[in-house]
Amino acid sequence: MRPSKLHPFAQQIQESLYVSISRALSLTSNIKELHKIHSFLITSGLVRTVFFSGKLISKYAQLKDPHSCSSVFISVSPTNNVYQWNTIIRAMTHNGLFIEALNHYTKMRVLNINPDPFTFPSVINSCAGSGNFDTAKIVHEHVLELGFQSDLYIGNALIDMYARFSTLDKARQVFDEMPNRDSVSWNSLVSGYTAHEEWEKALETFHQSRTAGLTPDSFMVSSVLPACSGLNAIMEGQIVHGLSLKLGIDINTKVCNSLLSMYLKSNKLEECHKLFNEMPIRDTITWNTVVSGYSQLGLYQESIVLFKEMLNNHKPDLLTITSVLHACSQIRDLESGKFVHNYMVVNGYECDITASNILINMYAKCGHFSEAREVFNKMKTKDLTSWNSLINGFVKASLYEEAIETFTSMKMDITPDFVTFVTILPICTFLMSLKLAKSVHCETIKSGFNSSIIVRNALIDVYAKCGKMEDALNQFDNMKDRDIVSWNTIISACSHSEEYNLGFRIINQMRIEGILPNVATILTTLPLCSNLGAKRQGKELHGCVFKLNFESNIPIANALIEMYSKCGNLKNSIRVFDHMKVKDVVTWTTLIYAYGIYGQGNMAIIAFENMKAARIIPDRIAFLAIIFACSHSGLVEKGRAYFNEMTNDYKIDPNIEHYACVVDLLSRSGQLPEAEKFILSMPMTPDASIWGSLLSACRASGTHTKIAERASKRIIELNSNNPGYYILVSNVYASLKKWDEVRKVRKLIKDKGFKKEAGRSWLDIDKKIYVFSSGEKFFEQYEEVKNLLKVLGELIAKEGYIGNLRSVFHDVGEDEKREILCGHSERLAIAFGLLNTKPGTPLQIMKNLRVCEDCHTVTKYISKVVEREFLVRDANRFHLFKNGSCSCGDYW
Repeated sequence: MRPSKLHPFAQQIQESLYVSISRALSLTSNIKELHKIHSFLITSGLVRTVFFSGKLISKYAQLKDPHSCSSVFISVSPTNNVYQWNTIIRAMTHNGLFIEALNHYTKMRVLNINPDPFTFPSVINSCAGSGNFDTAKIVHEHVLELGFQSDLYIGNALIDMYARFSTLDKARQVFDEMPNRDSVSWNSLVSGYTAHEEWEKALETFHQSRTAGLTPDSFMVSSVLPACSGLNAIMEGQIVHGLSLKLGIDINTKVCNSLLSMYLKSNKLEECHKLFNEMPIRDTITWNTVVSGYSQLGLYQESIVLFKEMLNNHKPDLLTITSVLHACSQIRDLESGKFVHNYMVVNGYECDITASNILINMYAKCGHFSEAREVFNKMKTKDLTSWNSLINGFVKASLYEEAIETFTSMKMDITPDFVTFVTILPICTFLMSLKLAKSVHCETIKSGFNSSIIVRNALIDVYAKCGKMEDALNQFDNMKDRDIVSWNTIISACSHSEEYNLGFRIINQMRIEGILPNVATILTTLPLCSNLGAKRQGKELHGCVFKLNFESNIPIANALIEMYSKCGNLKNSIRVFDHMKVKDVVTWTTLIYAYGIYGQGNMAIIAFENMKAARIIPDRIAFLAIIFACSHSGLVEKGRAYFNEMTNDYKIDPNIEHYACVVDLLSRSGQLPEAEKFILSMPMTPDASIWGSLLSACRASGTHTKIAERASKRIIELNSNNPGYYILVSNVYASLKKWDEVRKVRKLIKDKGFKKEAGRSWLDIDKKIYVFSSGEKFFEQYEEVKNLLKVLGELIAKEGYIGNLRSVFHDVGEDEKREILCGHSERLAIAFGLLNTKPGTPLQIMKNLRVCEDCHTVTKYISKVVEREFLVRDANRFHLFKNGSCSCGDYW
C-alpha cells in the first residue's frame, strides 16, 4: 500500500520543521542544548531518519562525545545506508578512536555494504592514526578494487597516510599516479618530506609545484621553510619569504614561526629579531622557538630575559624550560636558575630525566652542590648523565674526594660510560695520584672502554702529567686508531715532560703518516720550539701556518710572538705583531713580556700605553708583564706606578704573583729593606716565592745578611714543596760560610726526597741540538772543550778577570771551586760552539737555570777576546754579550 501524500500545507509545515531542526543542530555549541534537540527528535520520531541521525552523530563528534555518537548509530542499526556508516566512521576518526573507526569499516564490509568515495578519507586517516600498516595496505587494495584511485580526496589521504608511515616512496608513487592534483596534494607530499628531514626532496617538490603553476599557500610555505633551514639554504628561505609577501599569502603565526626557526638555525639574528617584533600575534610556539633558539646560539642572557617576558601571557613547554636552565648554567646565573626551578615546582611541571640532569648541572656549575644533590636524590630514575653531571660538577669545583665518592656510589647503581672515565681521570692529575690513575685505568679495561679513543687520549694526558711518560707513550703506541686529539695530546705530553726532542720526532711521524695538523696541533707544538729555543723548527711551523691559512688565527699569532721571542728573535716577534689585523689583550701582553725578557723596559711601557690607547683593557696578566718588564730594566718607579694603577684605576686585586713581582722589582734595584717592609705589609700571607725573590737579591748583592737570614727562616717555616727554595737557602748559608746551617738544610732536602735540578745548556749547530750538563765530562770533544776553556781562562785573566768564588756553594778549597765553575753548563756549551762554528759566527745558548754571577762575568770577557756575540737565554731573560758587556747592564 502506497503512503498517502501529505496535504500541501502539512508538507510545508514539515519542511519548515526540518529546516528549523537542522539549523538548531548546526548552531548548537554545547552538549546540554544538543541533548534537548536529541530528545525532540526521539519524541517526534525523526531520530531514525538518515538525515537527522547523521547530523546528530556528526554534532556529537564535533562536541567530543563519541559515546553518544555510538548510541545514535546503534539506534538506527541495522542500516544499509552508506551515509550513516560514513558518518560514524568519520565521527570515531575525528575523536581519535581509530581502532573503533576501522572496526566499523570492517563490519560494513562484512555486511556487503559498498563504500563510496566519502568512506575512504576517514578510513585511510584511521589507518595512519592507528599505526596499523597491514590494514592500511588492505584499505589501499580496496580503493583500487572499487576504482576510486583517481579520486582527488582519496589520493590526498593516501599520500598523507604513507608519509605518516615513513614510506615516502609509496607516497610519491600515489602522487605521481594521480590524474589530478590540488594544493593539498602538493602540500601533503612536501610536508611528508619535511617531517622526515628529507630536505632536498621537499625543496625539489616545492619547485616542481611552482613549475606546475601552483600558487603556494600558507601551509606550503610553513612546510618548505624547515627544509630551507635544514639545508642551511638561507637564500632559498629568504626567496620563499619574499614570494609569500609578493603573492599576498597570509603570513600567519604558523608561517612566522617557521621563518623564525629558519632564521635562528641560520644564525640570522637581525632578521629574526625584526620578524619577532613585527608579529601581530605570537603564540606559545613563537616564544618557545625564540627562547630555545637564543639559548642554542649562546645568547644566554637574552634567552633568560625573553623567557621571563614570555611568562606574562604564555606557558612554556618543558623543552623551553630546559633551554633556559641550560642558559642559566652557562652564565652561572643562579638567581635566574632558581627562579625557573621554582616556576616549575609552582606550576606542576613534572621533571623528566633531561630536565633534572640540566638542573643538577646548573646548580653544580653555580657551586650550589646541596641543591644539585637534592635534585639528584629526588630523581626516581637516574641515568648516566645524572651521575656524570654530579661528578663533573664536583670535579669543576675541585671537590675531588666528593667526586670519587660519587663515582664509587655510581658503580653500585649503573655501569660508568666513557664520559664518566674521561671526567674522573683528570682528578688523578690534580691529585698527582698515579695509584688512582692505574686503578681507573684497570676499570676502563674491565668495562671495555679502554679501546675508546677519547679514554685513551685522557690516559695519555694523565700518565704524562703524573710523570709517567713511558706509560703515556705506551698508550699512544698501542692505539689501533688515533684521531688528531691523540697526536695533539702526546705532543702536549712531551712538552709537559720536557721531552722536547721526542715531541719533534712525534711531529715528524705525524707528518709521515699524512695527518694534517689543526689549530690545536700548532698551539701544542709551538711551545716545544719556545722551550727548546728551536728557531729552525719554529720557522718551519710558521710556514705551515701560512700553508694551512691559520695566520689570521689570533691564538696562533700570539703563540708565534712568544715562540720567536723565546727563540731569540725579537724582530720576528714584532713583525708578527705588526702584521696582525686584530689584536686582543693576550697579543699585547705577549709583546710586553717579550720586551721584558730582553730588558727593553721602555719599549714594554710604550707597548702597554699603546694597548690602552687602542681601547684594550689590560687584565691582571698584562699588569704582571709590565711590572716584570720594569723589574728587569731597573724602572722601579714606573713599576710601582703600574702596580698602583692596577689596584686604584682598574680595581684589580693583586694576587701573589703581583706582590712577588714588586718584591723582585725592589730587590733587584738594591732596595732590600724596602722590599722586606713591602712583604710585611701585604694583606695576604707571603709564600715561598715572595721570600725567595728577596733572598735571591740578598745573595746576588752579598749584603744585608740579616735580611737574608730572616728570609731563609721564613722559607723553611713555610715548608714549601719546591726544592728550588731550599737550595737557595742552602746557597745563601754557604755564601755566609754557615756550613752547619747548610748541612741542616741539605739534610732537610734529602729527607723530603727533593733533588736539585741539574744545570743544563744547549745550542743548535747545523740543525742539531747539543745539550750539556754542569760537571759533565763524557761528551763528544770533551778534551778539546776542556783545553779551550783553559786557554780562554788565561786570555780573560789578562783582561782583568778574577774568579768570583762566591758563586760556588760547597765547603771545598779554592782550586776545587774554580774547577766547579769551569764545569758550568753554559761554559761547556760556549766552548763547544766556538770549536764547531766559523770565527765571528754569533752563538745562541739556552739555559734552564738563572746564570750565575761568575759565568755572567766570564761570558762578557770571552765575547771580547774572541770577538763574538753570545745570546744567552737563562730562566729569567735574554742576555746579549758583545764586546765585553751585556745587554742587561749587569742587572738580572
